[in-house]
Amino acid sequence: MIITTNPATGAKLAEYKLHDDVHVDAALTAAANAQKAWRKVSVEERVGLLRGMAKVLRAGKNRYAEMITLEMGKPIVESEAEIEKCAYNCDFYAERAPQYLADEPVVSNASESVVAFDPLGVVLAIMPWNYPFWQFFRFAAPAFAAGNGAILKHANNVPQCALAIEEVMTEAGCPQGLFRTILIEPQQVANLIADDRIAAVTLTGSTEVGAIVASQAGKALKKQVLELGGSDPFIVLADANLEEAVAVAVKARYINVGQSCVNAKRFIVEDAVADRFVELFCAGVAKLKIGDPLERDTNIGPMARANLMDGLHAQVEKTVAAGATLRTGGKPIDGEGFYYPPTVLDHVTPEMTAFREETFGPVAAIIRAKDADEAIRLANDTEFGLGSAIWSGDIERARRLARDLDAGAVFINGMVASDPRYPFGGIKRSGYGRELGVYGIREFVNIKTVWIGPTKAAATTPMARE
Repeated sequence: MIITTNPATGAKLAEYKLHDDVHVDAALTAAANAQKAWRKVSVEERVGLLRGMAKVLRAGKNRYAEMITLEMGKPIVESEAEIEKCAYNCDFYAERAPQYLADEPVVSNASESVVAFDPLGVVLAIMPWNYPFWQFFRFAAPAFAAGNGAILKHANNVPQCALAIEEVMTEAGCPQGLFRTILIEPQQVANLIADDRIAAVTLTGSTEVGAIVASQAGKALKKQVLELGGSDPFIVLADANLEEAVAVAVKARYINVGQSCVNAKRFIVEDAVADRFVELFCAGVAKLKIGDPLERDTNIGPMARANLMDGLHAQVEKTVAAGATLRTGGKPIDGEGFYYPPTVLDHVTPEMTAFREETFGPVAAIIRAKDADEAIRLANDTEFGLGSAIWSGDIERARRLARDLDAGAVFINGMVASDPRYPFGGIKRSGYGRELGVYGIREFVNIKTVWIGPTKAAATTPMARE
């Protein structure tokens, strides 16, 4: 049984029976069969499904947004933005997929050889609760456009969202069986990965779970894309516009109640401006409204689960015990729900918990650096490598420094965010593979060489002498 809880009150919202083995097996067979037909549909026809997905999402935005907020606690305005972003992503790939998936000619020996992009099959999508619609549609739009099918195993604290996604796909005109949501326990995932009807796996989640899934998929020799944890640095150099940097820094840390892999988590500030930065940052934090996430002026809602709040508080306590300065917040809010206040830890150093570990919640760690070189060194002193930001008044200098950062993305004078136009993903223990952009749509395809010999001469294979 799966029970979903309102994190703002702790009250039960609903309960759902797990799907049994017969249901799961039928879903896999249906998806595999439907995908065999879907792969033969032209890209120009497939993108009609994406346009339908965007239309259904926008038409149901208010209902889906409220569902997100009730199940995982995101402020309602952010939930609405999440649904709109999903729709935009579908529109983006509907327009560009034919170009991204077009055969690429290779000129060789007067032949007409090409590189083709064929679908892999049915992809198992293992998705998290923090962006319950976006994480799926970020993957789904390019994957379906490329000719794949999908099975969704969503986080078990957002089953209403998981089933609503299936509803969106059906209303959008998805061929019967090509996509299904299945409600199962995490320990059942290994059997799915090993099943011959699953061709590949995509996971967004923790580094620990990613390592398990990677091992299981590797054993089965199946393609994986893993988007895992992060401890993103937000570097503020002495020549930055502090007021602008702080305004973005507060949002970058506390959006989605701090529960995002690409939230800024470590604020690495040059000594010359560190005191002023902390002053402005704390003033910005003080303006954030904590409250009912269904109220439109709420900035900070509850954390998604009680155990997440408890784990975050333990990290704060360990960091303070090690010598960090607690500027504001620092303990759970009394009352119903899983509320943790925006918390600022100053004078954090590399041996402390808030520096070493990912803090998945509304806690900012401020680290002081003597100069830009030390800031880069501190930024890279982590097992993660997802996003990063540099704030500087010297753009050319920032460009040079960006090349020294170990990260999948560097944002100069801006907040790290996923965008369909750009590839998204990490390195080190933040995972591998890319989503979004042209690179994302080519993750779940067979990049196939189709060599065609000269028409008026004896056919020879390329590089035959090798």
